[in-house]
Amino acid sequence: MTKLIQRGEESIQLQLWDTAGAERYNSMGSNFYRNSEACILVFDLTTVETFQNVETWRNEFLNTLNPPDADTYPFILLGNKSDMSNDIKVKNEDIENYCKEHNNMPYFATSAKDDINLEEAFNKVADMAFIRNTKNDENFVPVDAKFLKISKNEPKKKKCC
Repeated sequence: MTKLIQRGEESIQLQLWDTAGAERYNSMGSNFYRNSEACILVFDLTTVETFQNVETWRNEFLNTLNPPDADTYPFILLGNKSDMSNDIKVKNEDIENYCKEHNNMPYFATSAKDDINLEEAFNKVADMAFIRNTKNDENFVPVDAKFLKISKNEPKKKKCC
């Protein structure tokens, strides 16, 4: 899925790849993770096992991508199915502790079904990815700059043949 997030006059393109934590996607991890600027970890609030797998997914991502800034790499945590309040099994305290242990990782209780907190979560991850790229490079232009209509003031190259 692709989602465009507006930041003033600039657009940030989020490319969302859902591996669903499935083992069949493990061998494709490097393809999914290549050039990633942030990572969204999602678990099911009604199933404790999915929350217990979050750390495994995070480590798999970091091991595959191997970013130079692994300790500060931007992650965001989403607990899905917040609309099922009577069935929630994962404790808020456990979620808070996990986020604190990982650089105060942002967390959003979401519902894909009822579209709860998704826009806020996407905005947050877009901000985190954009800040990560711009903090050390004032001339940063995203890879898909032509698509996003963001460009540096450079002369156009002549086409050949």
